Amino acid sequence: MNGSIFFVSNNGDGSIEWIGSAMIWLLLALSLANVVLIVQAALANARATLLPTAEAAELRTLLVAGRYREAIDRAVRGSSDLSRMTAQALDHAPQGAEAMERAAVQAADELLSARLRALEKLNILGQVAPMIGLFGTVYGMIVAFQTIATTGGNADPVLLAGGIGTALVTTFWGLLIAIPATSAYAMVRNRTIASSDEALAAVEEMLALFRPKSDAAGGGEPSARSDGRSA
Repeated sequence: MNGSIFFVSNNGDGSIEWIGSAMIWLLLALSLANVVLIVQAALANARATLLPTAEAAELRTLLVAGRYREAIDRAVRGSSDLSRMTAQALDHAPQGAEAMERAAVQAADELLSARLRALEKLNILGQVAPMIGLFGTVYGMIVAFQTIATTGGNADPVLLAGGIGTALVTTFWGLLIAIPATSAYAMVRNRTIASSDEALAAVEEMLALFRPKSDAAGGGEPSARSDGRSA
């Protein structure tokens, strides 16, 4: 049996088993989509996208120098999560340091939630692909048992090969999609959360410049974040 079984399901007489072949090609298409989604997720959630080092240094330099208008303009122009958190925080500057920190935390939560929702495509694909493979497995076994029934229990192994091949190949493709998809989802998700936390910490460090000196030196109580952690 040659490698064509991985791309098309044949009956024992050499004809194409259309339902089994359709499932195989569906899984092949999903495997290509899986590669695209993994690459997109990795690039869209790279640390440099959330927390560009040069941008963080530039914003901090502007704030330390008291060039607040320039800092606000730079944050608004930026496309990173760091810039968006900073812009949201500076927008609440008239309300005080506490309001700025709350705004930064809220922006961080919203940005992270949006990124995690986008990553759910990978998670869904990782869950659905093995189900399609399992459906192909059940269908292939039904075909094989029907062959046995119609031949009175004396089926030629060649006739059984079509159903059994469909069962095994669809399982193979389903797992080949699910394993990379779920692995990539877990890794990118954890890395995205870690980078988001880093970006928020960098913003809070800059916002400490707006606190009274006694608070900045550690004399005040730690502020409560919306996610339940202390700053």
